[in-house]
Amino acid sequence: MSNGKRSSGTSRLARGTWDASECALLLIDYQVNVLDLVFEQDRRVVELNARTLATAARAFSIPVVLSTVGVEMGVNKPTIASLKAALPDVKDIDRSSMNAWEDRAFVAAVKATGRKRLVIGGIVTSVCLAFPAIDALADGYEVSFIEDAVADSYRDVHDTAVLRLAHAGAVPRTTIAMISEWFRDWKSPLADPARKIFVPYLEQMAALRRAPEYHEPRGVAVKEPA
Repeated sequence: MSNGKRSSGTSRLARGTWDASECALLLIDYQVNVLDLVFEQDRRVVELNARTLATAARAFSIPVVLSTVGVEMGVNKPTIASLKAALPDVKDIDRSSMNAWEDRAFVAAVKATGRKRLVIGGIVTSVCLAFPAIDALADGYEVSFIEDAVADSYRDVHDTAVLRLAHAGAVPRTTIAMISEWFRDWKSPLADPARKIFVPYLEQMAALRRAPEYHEPRGVAVKEPA
């Protein structure tokens, strides 16, 4: 069976590898205010990886759920512009809870995808990613998280959250590995859009790696809800 046929439905028998036809992509709290809390990982790398995942999901017809926290309360800004540009038809689901899995609209949107294999990215790793990922596992979903598309205030906090997620049963992957796993075959109809994604992605990533950028740690000023 070709990847093209597999990607048009959900009839493929479950295997260890994850096909595009089986997955939903969940991107949580990619907002300027939240990214501003990341100091020891390159925010530009995180943003590039999240945007590239979104671009691939759209090209591979993978449903995407996009969520923010605190926008309607007036304390946070919306999803970053580069990610919204990659997902022009996906509406943000705004929440008050730090745990997206406690928000009914978010969980309803996930269920509406009909997919049981969830690929999740969230900022920050220890909260906005870890909480919904672990609850989704408890509800019977398979969960993978994209380690190079997530970050936390400090590297040790991020690394501890990654350990927590892995111990709970969530599978760590990287951006390029996940996209490759979604299509896998260079003769697949999905290979051409993959090539169009990989070439600029690898160039941009190389440029960022040659000149990494980090930020001086600081505290946070709390803005009261409007």
